[in-house]
Amino acid sequence: MKKLSKTYVFIGLIVSLVILLGIFYKKNDCNVYGINIHGDIVTYNGNDSYNDQNKLIYDQTSADDVLNLIKDANSNNDIKAITIEIDSSGGSPVAGEEIMRALKDSGKPTVAFIRNRGLSSAYLIATGVETIFASQFSDVGSIGITMSYLQNTEKNKKDGLTYIDLSSGKYKDSGNPNRSLTEEEKQIFMRDVKISHDYFVGLVSENRNLDIEMVKKLADGSSINGMGALKEGLIDKIGILPDVENFLAEKIGTTAEICWQN
Repeated sequence: MKKLSKTYVFIGLIVSLVILLGIFYKKNDCNVYGINIHGDIVTYNGNDSYNDQNKLIYDQTSADDVLNLIKDANSNNDIKAITIEIDSSGGSPVAGEEIMRALKDSGKPTVAFIRNRGLSSAYLIATGVETIFASQFSDVGSIGITMSYLQNTEKNKKDGLTYIDLSSGKYKDSGNPNRSLTEEEKQIFMRDVKISHDYFVGLVSENRNLDIEMVKKLADGSSINGMGALKEGLIDKIGILPDVENFLAEKIGTTAEICWQN
């Protein structure tokens, strides 16, 4: 019985070693980095929120994380391309610009595929790659800037709350939801919205090689489905992940083995 027991232990160790080696080999066998752009796009790492059942109820993508992954891919000679999967309604334009520029500067083939949504700063990220795929059902675009917020003044009155302004400058407290926005303050915010909007339009025009006047017409904040986006030049191809994998295989000259990094 003792010999049998030792034999079983030895076999168990061998099996475990084979499994570990298989996992290690598979992990290092990839030639394409896959990066997810999901949820709200932010500049730095934040805390994801979970409910009582430990299920994610809010998720986000940090530019810091994505930039590190792109850097890793660039320095890894075994990685022949980068693909990003986008399913996001946008978020921080700064974070979007950072990721977009890192993809443009990668030096390796870059492909994006928009699943359900690729909107606002998420679409800006997509314009940094060489080729954009989207499903016919995908929601694409929403080129524009918003600084809208919810004003609480009427609710505060009903709740018996009074706001006391103790600011050091005329505009220091502009945009505080607990007091009404003056017309003068609104114009200041709209000035910045327009400046950011024009910059966004210029980036899309440059990255997608589109006439800027045409992009201006599209940049009304609305979105468009995949087929419409293809017609307008916002994407390059209609397709989903298998189509992306086939395209990458042609691009790198071998089967595309994608390792998803997050």
